[in-house]
Amino acid sequence: MTIIGFVGLGNMGLPMASRLRDAGVELVVNDTRAEVLRPFAGGKVSVASSPREVADRSDIVFLSLPTPAAVRDVVGGEQGLVHGRRAKLVADLSTTGPTLAREAAGLLGPAGIAFMDAPVSGGITGAQKGTLTVMASGAMADHERALPFLQHIGRVVRVGDAAGQGQAMKVLNNMLSATAMVATAEVMVLGVKAGLDPAVMLDVLNTSSGRNTATADKYPRCVLDRSFNYGFRSVLFYKDVHLCQQFAHEFGVPFVVGDAVDKVWERAARELGDGDFTRVVELVERGAGVQVGAAPPKE
Repeated sequence: MTIIGFVGLGNMGLPMASRLRDAGVELVVNDTRAEVLRPFAGGKVSVASSPREVADRSDIVFLSLPTPAAVRDVVGGEQGLVHGRRAKLVADLSTTGPTLAREAAGLLGPAGIAFMDAPVSGGITGAQKGTLTVMASGAMADHERALPFLQHIGRVVRVGDAAGQGQAMKVLNNMLSATAMVATAEVMVLGVKAGLDPAVMLDVLNTSSGRNTATADKYPRCVLDRSFNYGFRSVLFYKDVHLCQQFAHEFGVPFVVGDAVDKVWERAARELGDGDFTRVVELVERGAGVQVGAAPPKE
């Protein structure tokens, strides 16, 4: 029986690991927070004290971590996966960028451990429902080994053979999503200041050519009611956008719009920090002196 290691039980990692657990997969899990691990363990789920121990006790290791630095440490640190004695495949579900994917593959390869990048898109709801898009890249044999388990997480699309191609696809996707978010913020605030009803605006946009992921999902769900609870931190969204900007500059591609979007999300990361990324609309609202959506109810 294949044992799966899972490092990182955060907002995305926990529901993904839960789907594997609920499907009867034997898991060895690790996270820096003991309070997350304790209630998750039991049955076919056991806890490891370090990434190295995860790799000592499992065959395939999945990663779901917030930053490239975290992945670098988990893979190659003193207690990293590279020192494990059993695992022969590591699949990174995080968004860490193409450069880090190639670096991780280079660290693990000499130790006889294959690497594939398999970043996901679809948010916390998609992770809970198993409807994520998994952008997998790696050797076909590794893809086939991981596929039965990745399919519990979502729809798997094989985008390439080389390390980093899945990450490239993910940061490109997130750049478009980030652009839609900030462009929609400016359009919605401008419309409200001109006297338009934001709900009517969204209704028109979503049946017209201006429709995008922000107008169709994020603004109706999290902005109009001022809940701002989509479940992804502004500082991490900026990380994804900046990874795409670095990717574009590495390949010498003109990135005028991307550079402008990067600046907006840099400000969002600075001013909103761990606040939900849907709060980016507040940056435009402050300058315009209006608010999109209903004011929060008074208690």
